[in-house]
Amino acid sequence: MPAQLKHVDPNRPPGLFRRAYAALANTALGRFMSVHIVWKVDPHLMRATRGRIGMGLVMPTALLETKGAKSGALRRNVVIYFHDGDLVTIVASKLGQAKDPAWFHNLRAHPDVTFGGIPMRATVVSGEAERNRLWALADRVFAPYAAYRREAAMANRTIPIVQLAARAAIGDVRSEAQAVEQVDDH
Repeated sequence: MPAQLKHVDPNRPPGLFRRAYAALANTALGRFMSVHIVWKVDPHLMRATRGRIGMGLVMPTALLETKGAKSGALRRNVVIYFHDGDLVTIVASKLGQAKDPAWFHNLRAHPDVTFGGIPMRATVVSGEAERNRLWALADRVFAPYAAYRREAAMANRTIPIVQLAARAAIGDVRSEAQAVEQVDDH
């Protein structure tokens, strides 16, 4: 991965402050602030500081730039991420709400995205075994994902997991990802 995007090892235990911040983010106040303040301000803050400062503070976040599914207009969202080998993994959780985030709809329509300033291509993870493996990693990075999955399930929604590959390395990575999907789907 280029040096622009900090490597996030999901196997590294989070520190006390990051665990406390994640717990606060999952409270009613934290969720209210996420929806009404953080989701609106953070993309502008991350863009203005070239990704150095965001409202996620200690959480591993980066700016995701997608094209609007219908308009083609540039859309910016800040999302939590982690690495899985050469791939970057993001989760379309939207706090476990009933609908997927708009950025996920945009990304499916236009899978070529920019993440942390790096041109990437998005692939939605579909195999159940691979999703389970990635959920185990995601929960280590941000513990509230487990609660989000339960809440989404109550609304009959399965939270999508997306993997991003640097566009320069897509040939090698896509072949591996497709092989994994084929194994998991059979």
